[in-house]
Amino acid sequence: MAPIAFPVLLLLLFGSGCAALVYEIVWLQMLEQVIGSTGVSLGILLGTFMSGLCLGSLLFHRWVSPAAHPFRVYAALEAAIGVLGIVVLLVVPVAGRLYAASFATGVPGLLLRGLTCAVVLLPPTILMGATLPAIARWAKTTPEGVSRLGFFYGGNILGAVFGCLLAGFYLLRVHDMATATWVAAGVNFAVAAVAWALAARVPHAAQEEPSPIRTDANPRGATLVLVAIALSGMTALGAQVVWTRILSLMLGATTYTFSIILAVVLIGLGVGSTAGAGLTRRLARPGLALGVSQLLLPLAIAWAAWMLTEWLPLWPIAPSLSKSPWIDFQMDFVRCLVALLPATILWGASFPFALAAATSPGQDPGRIVGRVFAANTLGALAGALFFSVVLVPAIGTQHSQRVMVGLAALAGVLALAPAALPSLARVLRPSPVAWGAAGAVALAAWLVTTIGPVPPGLIAYGRSLATQPRMPEFLYVGEGMNSSVAVTKFPLAAAPRLFHVSGKVEASSEPGDMRNQRLLGHLPALVHGKPRSVLVVGFGAGVTAGSFVTYPEVERIVICEIEPLIPAKVGPHFKKENHEVLADPRVEIVYDDARHFLLTTKEKFDVITSDPIHPWVKGAASLYTLEYLELAKARLNPGGVMVEWVPLYENSAAGVKSLVATFFEAFPEASMWTHIVRERRGDDAVIVGQNGPTRIDAGAFEARFASPAYARVRQSLAEVGIRSPIQLFSGYTGRKGELGPWLAGADINRDRNLRLQFLAGMGKYAIELEDHFEQFDRLRAFPDSLFVAGDAWKEELRQALDPSRPIMGRHR
Repeated sequence: MAPIAFPVLLLLLFGSGCAALVYEIVWLQMLEQVIGSTGVSLGILLGTFMSGLCLGSLLFHRWVSPAAHPFRVYAALEAAIGVLGIVVLLVVPVAGRLYAASFATGVPGLLLRGLTCAVVLLPPTILMGATLPAIARWAKTTPEGVSRLGFFYGGNILGAVFGCLLAGFYLLRVHDMATATWVAAGVNFAVAAVAWALAARVPHAAQEEPSPIRTDANPRGATLVLVAIALSGMTALGAQVVWTRILSLMLGATTYTFSIILAVVLIGLGVGSTAGAGLTRRLARPGLALGVSQLLLPLAIAWAAWMLTEWLPLWPIAPSLSKSPWIDFQMDFVRCLVALLPATILWGASFPFALAAATSPGQDPGRIVGRVFAANTLGALAGALFFSVVLVPAIGTQHSQRVMVGLAALAGVLALAPAALPSLARVLRPSPVAWGAAGAVALAAWLVTTIGPVPPGLIAYGRSLATQPRMPEFLYVGEGMNSSVAVTKFPLAAAPRLFHVSGKVEASSEPGDMRNQRLLGHLPALVHGKPRSVLVVGFGAGVTAGSFVTYPEVERIVICEIEPLIPAKVGPHFKKENHEVLADPRVEIVYDDARHFLLTTKEKFDVITSDPIHPWVKGAASLYTLEYLELAKARLNPGGVMVEWVPLYENSAAGVKSLVATFFEAFPEASMWTHIVRERRGDDAVIVGQNGPTRIDAGAFEARFASPAYARVRQSLAEVGIRSPIQLFSGYTGRKGELGPWLAGADINRDRNLRLQFLAGMGKYAIELEDHFEQFDRLRAFPDSLFVAGDAWKEELRQALDPSRPIMGRHR
């Protein structure tokens, strides 16, 4: 290899890996908005992406002649990836419309999701999978050449680290998916241009027969190496699934957390691959090194499990005291490194070891890299699907990590088998390799017993676990396909019950939460007047959905819940508060992503509301975009009412403004409402929009409210301190015209930027409630055009809205 070529190739592969990770993040985010973000949908997305990589690496040597200049082939692949990256940006909206028009349920629906992902993702990912085998053809099957193959892989992975951080912390936070795509395509085109120019300076000749090198490769040994590296990939992706679940509890399930976790995993893989590549040229038996690396993994997995469940969650960190979210991100990065780096380095080193162990003199390097990469990717695909869709929901993260230990030990035994089995045939003289393997397996069996469950307190309180003064009684703890949940209660008769999802309180029977949850149901129902069909996004504790069972005219209540565990396990703990909603025959629960449900249903509703879902939780911001609101509006009957929750806590001013401004963009006549509990302002707001002009007839409202048929409605509202329409309307906060000065310059949350998840993620520990209320009180004007009422009624409401009332703000 020409001296100049090697460092240039490393740089090119760095760029290639960077662009690939930017694309992966963008494409998965775009397609989630089409096929949904349930565990099954995410499995289909990830499976399709990795299948393309596998096919590209496996089929490359069949498509491209070894006589073709590797750099020109690589340049052509990179240029084509850049073109297809731009094409995907344009094709996904079209694919979304075709998907919605053709949607089917059951198995046909799953096949349609797979087909949609395949049409969009397979062409570019197949080309991505072929890039490493293409460059590999420049190397020779000598010890130095095989070592360089490992360096190429490490450079590609380290580029992916940069791409992950670039996309997660800059391109998507500051710009949008289109900008990120153009940047990635620009990197592809630059890499292609440099590779093409390099081909002109560095001529390529057909590879001569290399000198004999040390190798473990024989037909049986090579097959065992491929099986071992496939199991290694399966364990690595399974670990990423499990560790992401646990770390999202500990660090908060924001988009930034997921970027940090992925970056740390990739750093370990890149460092391990680079170190392994340097070792391979000095190893006489790379298969032995592969086996040892796999047999060390049980120790590393047990270390990570202990760190994630026993030590790191108890670091005495009060995140709300941090002056900047960037300090939190740095601390999170360090915590992830401490826990994950040992295992990820071993997985990274396994790839160059497997390359060297599977290499024989005279083989096509592209074919070798393709087979090993394909085996590793196929295993990773199986691991991602098996752990996320089957194992974690069925047996939990504790036992899933125990399975990982067993898989790693099995991979190690298979990798060592070619060296150990011949001596085992001579029973009287077993080799040191056989004894070592047996000892490692015994150690793995013991390590399995040391892996404990995720602490219930971590599922309930997440990042704030270490600062909790005492632990409640845990009424229920469970790990589902999409989230981990808990129900708690402190041992006092009057203590509220709390429902926790992924490390935060999502709902409770506490007075402030109860009023907020009931308002999300009663306010739209009363504004509408005669709702017959209702859609509730998210079950929560069932309180919002349960509000509608008190209305005699309601005929159908559809609850769209993404986590199947929640209604059956959480609902019964809040039967009194949710009016036993699960027992009501009008209720139907649809287990789906709400956006996907609205995209694919033809049903229309009189009311669409949602249980509180905080926008800093990754994926939730797509339920607050302008496009989602317009989709929901299209599913409203004429006069239908749409309601959204506005969290004023754990949210920056920019995040609150973005949410409210986006809603006003879709519903220009919308109004925002806050509430008061025990002479204190709540830390939430409710924003109400209508499909048509919004006018509330106070007389008709009063008559309906006082009618005998509404006795259960009155009782439900009285339980949260609302005993009259005036009390209900006294929470009026403002409309677009009044709040306009406050909303000036607000970012509109759109599908293409998901701006809210980045703004809310930055404000997760913000305490700005007083500032919000000061602005609301300063700008609020009497909503004369909103109500049809007599002067006396309006004067009574005017007095109730007087901002001079001595109300103190509060926060959780």
